[in-house]
Amino acid sequence: MKNIPSVDLSDFLSDDSKRKQKFIKEIGEAYEEIGFVALKGHFLSDDLTESLYKEVKNFFNLPEEIKESYEIEGIGGQRGYTSFGKESAKGKKEGDLKEFWHFGQEVIGNEKLKAEYPKNVLVNEIPNFNKVGMETYKKLEKTAIYVLRALALYIGLEENYFDKFVINGNSILRPIHYPPIKGEPKGAERAAAHGDINLITLLMGASASGLEVQNKKGEWIPVTALPEQLVINVGDMLERLTNNKLRSTIHRVVNPPKEDWGKSRFSIPFFTHPIGEMPLNCLPECIDNMHPKAYEDITAGEFLNERLRELGLLK
Repeated sequence: MKNIPSVDLSDFLSDDSKRKQKFIKEIGEAYEEIGFVALKGHFLSDDLTESLYKEVKNFFNLPEEIKESYEIEGIGGQRGYTSFGKESAKGKKEGDLKEFWHFGQEVIGNEKLKAEYPKNVLVNEIPNFNKVGMETYKKLEKTAIYVLRALALYIGLEENYFDKFVINGNSILRPIHYPPIKGEPKGAERAAAHGDINLITLLMGASASGLEVQNKKGEWIPVTALPEQLVINVGDMLERLTNNKLRSTIHRVVNPPKEDWGKSRFSIPFFTHPIGEMPLNCLPECIDNMHPKAYEDITAGEFLNERLRELGLLK
């Protein structure tokens, strides 16, 4: 496989049962094989994408002291700004060569969850930053819900199985800036090899190449997608839930060739997280004699905290 498979969400959304079944089969098999797809037919418009990239670039161009004023202590970086080099991949001592921002869930109709999640951080200097960020958040969340519905059917669950866990879930939209590289990185990468923590990740087109995914043979494949496509991959929570049926593939963002060190790179992933109470116990539909239960029972909240500690974001 030279690149990741392409799928079209409008097949799943159509009234044609054959097209719907085709999408379910294509995305399910892709996630068993390599854990990544390029998806078109989603809910995010080109105009909104363009607006968010403009706002994000404006934010990361702010002076360091202003950006750092939006870095909130004690919440594991779950909202607001995280400064350069703070996050490292699991098992890696060098910090990744990036700074980022987190938009989180705006809870509707659940006061308990509303009190549980940190509040979003408002940026005073850029009037449209939060508005455009949250508009994008909702469009990507809607897309994620439909992708998970297709996967529920592929696994053999009821179509809306994930809805109750993902609606009001602890999902994160993360605009990332990889600044120009100023000197020899000494073992650090823009993002070292890692698997994502969550159920699925939706990636809006990055401003430069660099994303690579590892196939079953251990080879690194550059991920390319058309501007109108989202790259969507399986996270560790979904791999665990499906008892390794769907694969959370290791991926990385490599440093550019030396002649491109002076250029910034921007990318914006949406990490689809469920509510903390969601059980990640291996589904009975994914356990058999050939595939015995591979993981202990745990909730999504417990698993997230465990991983945030491993990443150095929680003490």
